[in-house]
Amino acid sequence: MRFATRAIHAGQPPDPSTGAVIPPVYQTSTYAQDDVAVHKGYDYSRADNPTRWALEQCLASLEGARFALAWSSGMSAIDAVLRLLTAGDHVLVSDDAYGGTHRLLRQVVARFGVESSAADLTRLDAVREAMRPNTRMILMESPTNPLLKVVDIAALAGMAHQAGALAVVDNTFLSPYFQTPLALGADIVVHSATKYLGGHSDVVGGALMTGDEALFQRAKFIQKSVGSVPGPWDAWLVLRGVKTLALRMERHQSNAFRVARFLESHPAVTRVYYPGLPSHPQHALASRQARGHGGMVSFRLAGGLAKARDMLTRTRIFTLAESLGGVESLIEHPALMTAASVPKDELDRLGVTDDLVRLSVGIEDPDDLVEDLTQALA
Repeated sequence: MRFATRAIHAGQPPDPSTGAVIPPVYQTSTYAQDDVAVHKGYDYSRADNPTRWALEQCLASLEGARFALAWSSGMSAIDAVLRLLTAGDHVLVSDDAYGGTHRLLRQVVARFGVESSAADLTRLDAVREAMRPNTRMILMESPTNPLLKVVDIAALAGMAHQAGALAVVDNTFLSPYFQTPLALGADIVVHSATKYLGGHSDVVGGALMTGDEALFQRAKFIQKSVGSVPGPWDAWLVLRGVKTLALRMERHQSNAFRVARFLESHPAVTRVYYPGLPSHPQHALASRQARGHGGMVSFRLAGGLAKARDMLTRTRIFTLAESLGGVESLIEHPALMTAASVPKDELDRLGVTDDLVRLSVGIEDPDDLVEDLTQALA
């Protein structure tokens, strides 16, 4: 079965007891047992839940994975990945990765003896220099958040494996519709299911996928032991969202292309970041390793913070808000919002400066989106 068909059917056969076409919400915490020594497969919903199982089977299929696990948020999925490490291990992470990932590494995980450092993962020479004898994980985003840099997943996975490290990819920005990192050599893929997988800004969730059974069993043990799992309603909402993922991603992308081209021609805009544009420095790589370029666009404004703030308050369709990947278009200021936990001098060095604005382009009429940006930039 092809992607759009699997999104609707994988892990979701009609309910055997009622014939219900849509998987039920199993709103239960525990399950009756016939015998103290023989379980039916479900005993307590922290460990397993049929609604969550259906979601996990579907997500595994879409990512080309053997296994998937659902989590209560994207950050809890990344936290679980980091719990695969032990004290003394080192993580190499994208220098402009999501601010929450840097915060987790530096302010939480570091307290338990796991080291981390950041590098520009688009430069393989910089990766080689940053690798340490104790590097046990390369944690990458592609595209990155918020500068939309594209890394060579296959090359980085090869470098990680040569060093005895895991290659982990946050695939939130492109979704499995446009990119499947496991096929490029990654060991683990993580998602904020809050974003494109859910797609409607009405649920918070996360996911982890892998083709390695040993990694799956270790992550499953962490999931059961820590208990950072989505409730059945949250799992059901993500599963419902996934059914239209193929349709939505195509519209997100076509709208993003339209917006990016408009911004690239606007006199108030000094630079546009969108991997689908030929002007993007990794355009060729992005076109080679992914099947599309997604719905995220970042750009710089002449006039710095004053101009950015003025624009951010003048949009009528683009809503000023954090997050991304919903059907509605959002606009935000990374330096003051999603990356605010990163020290300013570091943001300045990375180029996440006051003139940078990030868009999550929704699926509205593209003419309305361009008209909204036109009046906001006037």
